[in-house]
Amino acid sequence: MGKIWKPEVFQGRGKKKDYFEGWYFKSVSRDEKIAYAIIVGVSITKKLNKSHAFVMFMDARNQDLHYFKYPLSSFWANKEKFEIKIGNNFFSMNDIYLDIDDGHTKITAKMKFDNIFPWPVKKLSPGVMGIYAFIPFMECYHGVLSFNHSIKGYVEINNKKKDFTGGKGYIEKDWGSSMPSSWIWMQTNHFDEVDLSLFGSIAKIPWLGNYFTGYIFGLLHNKRLYKFTTYNGAKIEKLQVTDDTIKIIIVNKELELQIDASRDEGVDIPAPKLGEMTAKVNESLRSRINIKLFRKNKKEKLLILSGTGRNAGLEFVGDLNELLKGF
Repeated sequence: MGKIWKPEVFQGRGKKKDYFEGWYFKSVSRDEKIAYAIIVGVSITKKLNKSHAFVMFMDARNQDLHYFKYPLSSFWANKEKFEIKIGNNFFSMNDIYLDIDDGHTKITAKMKFDNIFPWPVKKLSPGVMGIYAFIPFMECYHGVLSFNHSIKGYVEINNKKKDFTGGKGYIEKDWGSSMPSSWIWMQTNHFDEVDLSLFGSIAKIPWLGNYFTGYIFGLLHNKRLYKFTTYNGAKIEKLQVTDDTIKIIIVNKELELQIDASRDEGVDIPAPKLGEMTAKVNESLRSRINIKLFRKNKKEKLLILSGTGRNAGLEFVGDLNELLKGF
């Protein structure tokens, strides 16, 4: 039960089938010319020969993806804190060490992360899931482990070293049986204003034979987190999606957040369905997201924040009508 208040640690101990757990590390170099997403975790299925651990390495600028499979037995996780090993690779809240060589691609990396800011964990709201973290039958759980952090270190691919010192990173994770059948996800921490970061997600949530559309948005500014979520009473007033754009207006009693995102070409990456990595998601790390945050009063709206986020992660999967019907 104590793991609920530690969303970053491995949650799947004892799982035998229909289960996945994955950690997502996004890293962008200081000059913003290099953007990598490293996704690591486990896929546990009914078919024992299909279960495995994995390290995914996505080069967003070159539209390139590597999927490295490992025996499930090669996966190790600390019971008390977020530390995992997959083969010779190590991951934690503050470090990544890669040592991969499959005969075609060789990747080594040493990266250290500082000034991490996670979604706050509280007694009755253990992280980004809020009260839904306590529900035992959710299809998918989510954690935002670092909105924004600094990077020191490098990644070397086939003897070509890329310097990431002075760059920025982001960490999140998912675990459960399957990703939702439809969802929107977005993230950026590259605004002209240094201490500004955005995370947002809208998803179909199966619920007692039916479903609803849940949403979580967090705008972090100077260590203050503005939350717009299903469980804190926020409402989505507008959701408009085309092949190239996503427009959202979400409000609570005091604030209004306007989002206008432009989608760029992405990379197809594997995603879990009943624990097995058989689904596909197209993800871009080259999109742009415009945001405006207003404080409301009876007469007018006062603009508090605005900006354009670069190097944005952006996904739209499934049926928009399905999401709209769930509000």
